[in-house]
Amino acid sequence: MTSLTPDLGIKTLHEGYANGASPARMIDAVYARIEEVGDPGIFITLRDKADVVAEAAALPAFDPVAYPLWGIPFASKDNIDVAGLPTTAACPAFAYDATEDAFVIARLRAAGALVIGKTNLDQFATGLVGVRSPYDIPRNAIDPDIVPGGSSSGSAVAVAQGIVTFALGTDTAGSGRVPAALNNIVGIKPTLGLLSASGMVPACRTLDTISIFATGIADGWQALTVASGHDPADSYSRPLPAPALDMPPVPVIGVPDAASREFFGDTVQEAAFAAALDRLAALGAQIVEVDLAPFYAVAEMLYSGAWVAERMAAIEELMRTNPDAVHPVTRQIVGAADDLSAADAFRGIYRLMDLKRATEPTLNRIDMMSVPTIPTFYSRADLDADPIGPNSRLGTYTNFVNLLDMCGLAVPTAPRSDGRPGSVTLLAPAGKDGLLASWAAAIETDAAISPGAGLSRPAPLVTDATSPGPEEMLVAAVGAHMSGLPLNHELTDLGARCLGPARTEAAYRLFRLPGGPVPKPGLLRDPDGTPDGGTEIEVELWALDRAAMGRFMAGIPSPLSIGTIGLADGRSCKGFLVEAAAVQGAEDISAHGGWRGFLAAQQATAPA
Repeated sequence: MTSLTPDLGIKTLHEGYANGASPARMIDAVYARIEEVGDPGIFITLRDKADVVAEAAALPAFDPVAYPLWGIPFASKDNIDVAGLPTTAACPAFAYDATEDAFVIARLRAAGALVIGKTNLDQFATGLVGVRSPYDIPRNAIDPDIVPGGSSSGSAVAVAQGIVTFALGTDTAGSGRVPAALNNIVGIKPTLGLLSASGMVPACRTLDTISIFATGIADGWQALTVASGHDPADSYSRPLPAPALDMPPVPVIGVPDAASREFFGDTVQEAAFAAALDRLAALGAQIVEVDLAPFYAVAEMLYSGAWVAERMAAIEELMRTNPDAVHPVTRQIVGAADDLSAADAFRGIYRLMDLKRATEPTLNRIDMMSVPTIPTFYSRADLDADPIGPNSRLGTYTNFVNLLDMCGLAVPTAPRSDGRPGSVTLLAPAGKDGLLASWAAAIETDAAISPGAGLSRPAPLVTDATSPGPEEMLVAAVGAHMSGLPLNHELTDLGARCLGPARTEAAYRLFRLPGGPVPKPGLLRDPDGTPDGGTEIEVELWALDRAAMGRFMAGIPSPLSIGTIGLADGRSCKGFLVEAAAVQGAEDISAHGGWRGFLAAQQATAPA
């Protein structure tokens, strides 16, 4: 890290502003860093510094609560509108002057963030390599001989070079994750529809999302929570709740089995991924190997059917009237749509639904997946020799994600043995963004690397998610509904999020109830109602949407019920209790401290 590289973390900048520092000094540092890096390929349009200074001067008084991104510099991929700047999508013949901010840009600016400029990309967001642009090609921040990754190349490099705090990309096939891995930073690909696409030039409108690059999880998460929100003007925007962190103590993480791991001969990358999985297990995750074959079958559809025609729909007028204005490789890919019929499109949709059904058994038995973000590295010389093959291979672990309506988060891991950056991507079903962020934060802390081109280590994400939101109820799981146990899905299917372990006040006893097939405990308050008559019992706290609470209670069988439980920290919550009559003759297992302790003791004494 050179002397001109500023620490642009939100926490650092806000501490400085609170002590009287001026955003103008930060802006001076940003533009000095741009000059020092000297890469003309990063920005297609760079704002005049005086305009940014004037915008900063017009901000309200510093208030990081009301304006959580006050004075924070960011960049935007040049297929997202910024008022007063051209939107090119890396095609000069397509360019137009944006008259208003995209929905997401407007939300970020309203929170105090400052746009520095518009970044380069693979033209029309078609590619994972970052070299399909008529402008200068951004240089990879780690090794200029390696491709920068696309299509959000400029945004990733701007973050990795310490020019901006965060940057917006887009992601259809992996463009918010592949460049993150290649430049040693974080890439957040949200649930589809969580971020509005109003004001974004689409690649595949049904699959696109704006994505976020940052040096650390905390800054990326802050940008995501600010940018998210339902947009009635975007028919693909979903009325999802604001993303909330979710930290199950023992997540079940599916990883590719030996037969479906693909590294294209890169044994160093293979070893780095194996080491990353060892660290996940050390952090407390339960690792389960899964067959990725049905996921790969989904990925193959992205460039071989209906979704190629969708790319044509986005730029058809230009393709018909001025095809030479389109990059030759982009023109070749999109032009394949002319060989497809409407019947082909419907057959593709049917095939996708069949494949989605084939992935369900895997997704239903895990909390999330962990895959290599990229299978290997490619140089710019490799792309000169073959502009298609390496691009396709870079999407091995990314192309299926949006087709399956999953969210994803790429996070750096320990460097490979040859010094190149390591990265894994966590994947989960739609709406589980907070789950990914929480566990990615644990990976980030464990790896303890300097991201990007040797930047300052990011501030850790504060995963204090021990309180429910305003529209949630606090529920204590006592037995088989706890994370990783057989009935946990009854909570997660309703969108509940885990807040972590807790203990009851010392006024309860725990019993093993007879019957099955799933063994279950019964938590009973001591009949005397005095704390010294019982024991502190370990429970697991969950936040459940109030609207879903009735549906959850409807499935609770007798003799269990939902009642009020007192916690050791003085709070109370709803949770599982048992009728007193049901514990007559039942085994008192209170001495084990909780259901997990009882199960562990059973396993320890079971015959080998």
